[in-house]
Amino acid sequence: MTTRRTIMLATPALLAATGARAQELTLRLHHFLPAVSNVHRHFLMPWAQKIAADSNNRLRVQIFPSMQLGGAPPQLYDQARDGVVDIIWTLPGNTPGRFPRIEAFELPFVSHKRASVNVQAVQTLFDRRMRQEYADTHIITAWGHDAGVVHARREVRRMEDMQGLRLRFPTRQAGEALRALGAAPIGMPVPQIPEALAQGTIDGAVVPWEVVPSIRLHETLRNHTEIAGSPTFYIATFILAMNKARYEGLPADLRAVLDANSGMAAARMAAVPWDQEGPRVEEMVRRRGNAIIELSDDERNRWQRQTQPVIDAWIAAMRERNINGGELLEEARALIAQFGQGVT
Repeated sequence: MTTRRTIMLATPALLAATGARAQELTLRLHHFLPAVSNVHRHFLMPWAQKIAADSNNRLRVQIFPSMQLGGAPPQLYDQARDGVVDIIWTLPGNTPGRFPRIEAFELPFVSHKRASVNVQAVQTLFDRRMRQEYADTHIITAWGHDAGVVHARREVRRMEDMQGLRLRFPTRQAGEALRALGAAPIGMPVPQIPEALAQGTIDGAVVPWEVVPSIRLHETLRNHTEIAGSPTFYIATFILAMNKARYEGLPADLRAVLDANSGMAAARMAAVPWDQEGPRVEEMVRRRGNAIIELSDDERNRWQRQTQPVIDAWIAAMRERNINGGELLEEARALIAQFGQGVT
């Protein structure tokens, strides 16, 4: 992988000098996790390879992980908007309150435990009701991960075990849900978790299984609590956003290749790291001897009742922003039910 911060694209004069050779373009994709992460290896890389193959190598996506092109994770969306990079992968939750509609899926006990269900529901409702919030970029795809897990220094088997636990959260709704359960939520991007644990700033984190190896969480924390069943405790949502002028400036045939690998086609590819790699990570952690705890049904029901006020407060806050949050939530739940039929 090149370490240059900029990539010079072929100029029209150079292309003309090569005769019939078609124009070739390279897009830079910037994200926040290391190259060993499952999303990088099992979604972004295969997605980039498919675009190259479908375009006969005329359109390439060069991936820069670990914020190699500068900035911090909360700045990624604006990097795409401003043309600092061409494409970014980020969480809308990294900029709390900026993209409120997609939070319908991030509310407690709304989404499915499987990413294969969530990606379809998020992409569908995004196309119907959410695109206007991202009008200053071109959104390639939107999706959500699988069930999140509570990773902590001590065992969490009951709501009382959450009392005072300083837990990293990924989105403001997950943070509010943790607070309702008695925890002390602390927001930060995933790459900051190892240092925060080392410094004693946090006692644990809520993240899905797939991200655990990339931040060596299983080596630092030995207790992992799953909230089984659907709907699950929480998920986070994601987007691939592209600079709008860069997208509109693509030759029509290359734009068509990108479009064919966008939307639902890309969202379904995005489910792979969570639904396929997540269980492998869980098994690795189990073999290591860490404690993997599953809440009882009664305890799970207690958590759901305790976090219902978070949903009520979100709907009220959306009303103040002239957004019908109740209607969005109903649609989100209906899509989860639709795509979740027969999925266990």
